[in-house]
Amino acid sequence: MPLTQKFAYLFSITLGLSILVYLLRGFGVVTFMPGGILLGLIVLTISTFFTYSILITKR
Repeated sequence: MPLTQKFAYLFSITLGLSILVYLLRGFGVVTFMPGGILLGLIVLTISTFFTYSILITKR
């Protein structure tokens, strides 16, 4: 599996997980989770997006 495809999967997984956690916290289901975890997920999503974008342009 090429490296770009791995980062595409990682980006989509972290994006989906971030959206899921954000929605569950908004609805009040996951109120015990600190905001730092959500912030960490968002930072991880943004960093994987930038890494994936850089890898695509290096082709």
